[in-house]
Amino acid sequence: MEILSAPLGAALADSLRQAPTAAAQRVAGQQVGFLLGYLSGKVLGQYDPVGGGGRLLLVAPNIMKVERALAADPTDFRLWVCLHESTHRLQFTAADWMPEHFVSLVGDYGALAPVEASEMLPRIWGAVVDRAGGEPGESWLQRIQTDEQRPVFDSLLALMTLLEGHADFVMDAVGPQVVPSVASIRAAFSERRRRGTGLADRIMRVLLGMDVKIAQYERGAAFVSAVVARIGMERFNAVFAGPEQLPTLAEIAAPDTWIARVYG
Repeated sequence: MEILSAPLGAALADSLRQAPTAAAQRVAGQQVGFLLGYLSGKVLGQYDPVGGGGRLLLVAPNIMKVERALAADPTDFRLWVCLHESTHRLQFTAADWMPEHFVSLVGDYGALAPVEASEMLPRIWGAVVDRAGGEPGESWLQRIQTDEQRPVFDSLLALMTLLEGHADFVMDAVGPQVVPSVASIRAAFSERRRRGTGLADRIMRVLLGMDVKIAQYERGAAFVSAVVARIGMERFNAVFAGPEQLPTLAEIAAPDTWIARVYG
């Protein structure tokens, strides 16, 4: 988080031109604490591509809680989670340009964020009040973006959609020969993703844009599946050759356009 938030922190410090007050620090700390407290109960695993040269992290209490809620076989479910995060590790280590590209996109997005209260507060208020505005399916986060941030966010969203979808595709391709109950785990887990776990949870998901995150798995997997069906896995792997080969959001929705651009 320190690495990814550095550009935004620098912009805020430059805007304030002074050290934040103790009260401001407490308020900011409470906000971040609340956000991380909520998310900490949702994450099962995470590959961190920028911390310590890459780290594979698992949250054991969350994994056990979900496997029990799904009545999943513990061995199969834990292996299934590990396979997903290990696929992310493979993505970032096989494509050695990707960690730097990812950090660059996040940094650009943060550096372009409005830091003046006179600009930021009306955006936040408008996003909360005018729920009818914006594009269908937009998250609260997308509604407060500036015009300069949108293309950067779209590139970041396209990258994450590809990576999440590819990980899900690989997990499903592994099949029952490695994870015997993979089909039932997939069905139960996908349903859990879609419905959430209560009203408060659904409200938080909307505010944080987590429904957009959930859609990444489905849209990304559909893109990978369509491309592999058309041209095979070996040619699909061109997406990992460099940033210019990555699909855009529009190409993820229309896989043939990516194939036409890359292969003619």
